[in-house]
Amino acid sequence: MAALTSPRNTVQRVGDVLAFPVKAATTIHQGGLVVLDAGHAAPGRVATGLVAVGRAEHSATAVAAGDALVEVRCGIFKFANSAAADLVAQADVGADCYVVDDQTVARTSATNTRSRAGIVVAVEPDGVWVQIGLGL
Repeated sequence: MAALTSPRNTVQRVGDVLAFPVKAATTIHQGGLVVLDAGHAAPGRVATGLVAVGRAEHSATAVAAGDALVEVRCGIFKFANSAAADLVAQADVGADCYVVDDQTVARTSATNTRSRAGIVVAVEPDGVWVQIGLGL
């Protein structure tokens, strides 16, 4: 395509809330950590190759791949902290944390079996604040 020779109305998509097609036979619950699994939204879980995209703004269920959409907000959210040796600590602020499930994050990838959730922003007694979104 050639360079512009006149003004163009370039359409914009605001990046803090995005809609993704839901993976087949999947339910995503409002408030849950959402990942992309081969391009389709799914609840966070232990697996490699997933891309954490944010928090579900509403619940959604798909029977077939893509027959439902879920709106996902990127940002900083508080999730449950893992336990024992995988507990995220204050010393981990600024480091990556990893998906355990759709409400829990951990300090390690468990020997490369978990996907990255995002960056630890703060740690409190009742959870971990994690910055999540595409491109982080």
